[in-house]
Amino acid sequence: MTLETVYEVFARKSRGEPLRHIGNVNSATDDLARVYAYSTYDEEKWFDMFVVRREQFMEVFNRGDG
Repeated sequence: MTLETVYEVFARKSRGEPLRHIGNVNSATDDLARVYAYSTYDEEKWFDMFVVRREQFMEVFNRGDG
């Protein structure tokens, strides 16, 4: 059994536009995460798209503590 990792998906519609979070996919490999992201979020005409493992995010701050 292969463990799946959650990948967060970011994209932008035009050059210079900020990346925005558009969703996530579950995948066993980085390559499959790219394919799943492309096929899942293909309803828009994106300029570019990125995936990042959720576990690789580093918290800068969290205002929900107080």
